[in-house]
Amino acid sequence: MYISGSKRFSTLSDTQTPLLPIYFMLQKFFKNKNISKKLKFRLKNTIIDKVLTYVSETVALTKRDRKQLDVFERKVYRRILGPAYDNEKQNWRILTNTEIYASVKNRTIIETVRLNRLRCFGHVQRMEENRIPKRVLYMNLGTTILRGRQRNRWQDEVREDG
Repeated sequence: MYISGSKRFSTLSDTQTPLLPIYFMLQKFFKNKNISKKLKFRLKNTIIDKVLTYVSETVALTKRDRKQLDVFERKVYRRILGPAYDNEKQNWRILTNTEIYASVKNRTIIETVRLNRLRCFGHVQRMEENRIPKRVLYMNLGTTILRGRQRNRWQDEVREDG
């Protein structure tokens, strides 16, 4: 669970509320033809990626959350790169996912989140035993196990990442 001020985020879908105004604020810059693509990518990396990774490195991501992150990232890239002209059909078309990733050549949001999660885990691992973050990481609450499929925990994701 991520806590920011008075807001609590338990899943990544809850984090969409602060992220969407940022995207819509930057959308006019992404549409502007006078701004270079390099500067647009820089805006995306410094603003959108930082918000996403800060929020999502402390939350256990589900498959749905990962898919939403990928879709959102491609949406931003499509806005930055714009449409492609198809000479064969003599019209404009939307870029495919493979074309986007071929032209961007950057780490995806999911890869960045995984690296940041591992970095955070390594930081906590190097702490002394009496520090609160390390005690919380290995704390056993002793609660009863709920019925159904177990929820993915942060430690499980770190194990998958490593």
